[in-house]
Amino acid sequence: MKKQKTKIKPRAMIGKVPVWCAHDKIVPCVELIMNPKNPNTHPASQIELLGKIISNPQQGWRNSITVSNQSGFIVKGHGTLEAAFKAGMEKAPVEYQDYESEAIEHADMIADNRLAELAERDNDKLSELLSELKVLDIDMELTAFALNEIDFMVNSNFEPGTEDEQGRLDQKKPIKCPECGHEFTT
Repeated sequence: MKKQKTKIKPRAMIGKVPVWCAHDKIVPCVELIMNPKNPNTHPASQIELLGKIISNPQQGWRNSITVSNQSGFIVKGHGTLEAAFKAGMEKAPVEYQDYESEAIEHADMIADNRLAELAERDNDKLSELLSELKVLDIDMELTAFALNEIDFMVNSNFEPGTEDEQGRLDQKKPIKCPECGHEFTT
């Protein structure tokens, strides 16, 4: 006997967009205030892509925007707010947090910006996972990769860990997508 899938219900809805993430409140985007000390900026291509993802009814909101109760500023989610505006969304899920001091709040903002930069990607695993997703009925742009990037990663003969003619391990070199401008390393 086949097990029936149970339809998972979102925590909330913003229009036709599901909110899957934990949050304290749904807030009008115009009420959210960017932290003027945030050192990160987001290229237009990133904002557009993130906007497509969070406004997509299949994906929706997976992360809330974090706002400090003390300062009232966004701590995490500056790019997400920009993306919400770009996608025409009027509201966003928000988590409010208490910080012991302004210094701790700023340290959390900086750490959130920095930690994602430190990740390293296993191209073999990524290629395998993208190959699996390609056969499913899913909008592949929800992966944040352009279709030509996915084709390149899935169909290339790139083998991470190979040595070049001088015996050095391959260097991770950025490749820029000619369509969207997104940079990724091989």
